[in-house]
Amino acid sequence: MLFIKEDLGITDTQQEVLAGILNLCALVGSLAAGRISDYIGRRYTISIASILFMLGAILMGYGPNYALLMIGRCVAGIGVGFALMIAPVYSAEISSAKSRGLLTSLPELCIGIGILFGYILNYVFGKFLPLKLGWRLMLGVAAVPSLALALGILAMPESPRWLVLRGHLPTAKKVLLQISNSEQEAENRFNDIKLAAGAVDENHSLVDKRNQNCASVWKDLLLRPSPPVRWMLMAAVGIHFFEHATGIEAVMLYSPRIFKKAGVTSKENLMLATIGVGLTKIVFLVIATFLLDRVGRRKLLLVSTGGMVCALSVLGFSLTMVDGSHDKSLVWALTLSIISTYVFVAFFNIGLGPVTWVYSSEIFPLRLRAQGASIGVAVNRVMNATVSMSFISIYKAITIGGAFFMFSGISILAWLFFYFFLPETKGKPLEEMEMVFTRKSRRDVSAVVGTQQ
Repeated sequence: MLFIKEDLGITDTQQEVLAGILNLCALVGSLAAGRISDYIGRRYTISIASILFMLGAILMGYGPNYALLMIGRCVAGIGVGFALMIAPVYSAEISSAKSRGLLTSLPELCIGIGILFGYILNYVFGKFLPLKLGWRLMLGVAAVPSLALALGILAMPESPRWLVLRGHLPTAKKVLLQISNSEQEAENRFNDIKLAAGAVDENHSLVDKRNQNCASVWKDLLLRPSPPVRWMLMAAVGIHFFEHATGIEAVMLYSPRIFKKAGVTSKENLMLATIGVGLTKIVFLVIATFLLDRVGRRKLLLVSTGGMVCALSVLGFSLTMVDGSHDKSLVWALTLSIISTYVFVAFFNIGLGPVTWVYSSEIFPLRLRAQGASIGVAVNRVMNATVSMSFISIYKAITIGGAFFMFSGISILAWLFFYFFLPETKGKPLEEMEMVFTRKSRRDVSAVVGTQQ
């Protein structure tokens, strides 16, 4: 952003649009990906996402003007929508219940690693290359890992749950033998998946035909959902809404502006400070991957969101003090601004960041999973776009400190939502999620336990 603005002479409004347009296009991609992945499979959908990434990166890397840069950003955005929907779903569907949290959080961890590499390459390219070449390579180099992913995913097995959904039961059993620790575990998982999909044996004709009817899926998800599915949809939409409504995109995308407000002035130091943000993100994502299956999703969410409330409040206060001091003499406020930014990133990435993707990809029934996850991703991208396209305007209207006080207030609402509406899913097989989200079943179990006692 710093270099594009200098080279192309774009305005703040054009910067906001350039930042946010990717997420609006990702909204389209995520909604399309759910249906496409149900037709062609999870693996090939990931390949399509990778090809879109590659084309977008090439167009942005060429980028002779703002218009072509926007086109490349839109193409890449559609790929982002595909990938954000399908990667957690694929990870969840090939994982066993006891390792699902760790494996399903790996896409978010690898996104964090990619962001860090991006920051480091931005620093190197910005320092050692001419302006016109530097920012174009920052964007164009993404074509390399995109090609690697497009080819590499073909060597991976297809989701056994998707194979059962489409009636390919012998192939699904073969895949489960590959990805299970024992033959008995594979057999148990296979039987559970068949039961959930409505298949009773290896005869294709006995698979529930509703699984292959897209219109039926949307009706069962949106028009006539059962009480558990309605609760699942509310949980998925809510967690995706709050992931970005609490301000992470403002910090990740506009951290150079925040650090500049906090007294870091040179471009070199600004880029180094953003590398620190990337490192913080990765460290706490790694910690989260090992806690998800031990501590649980719910506890991590509540601790994470509580810490975010505190960090955002301190950030808002310290930036307000810096803004009010014209001589920039408040060293303590400058230091506190930078520290609280890192603390916010840490708390976000130990809970809300990875849990959002794990939780929303594991709660829906098999036949509704891809489409349900796509709705969550669509909400996620809308909120991401809203924050990234409006943050500069918001902080100009209510000051940068006021903007982070606003995010702190939204984080309080997020904590309350998570506490009252998100049950724990740790260790539960995907086929048992409807029981987890059935209030009546919970009351019945409690009544039985009380009677026995």
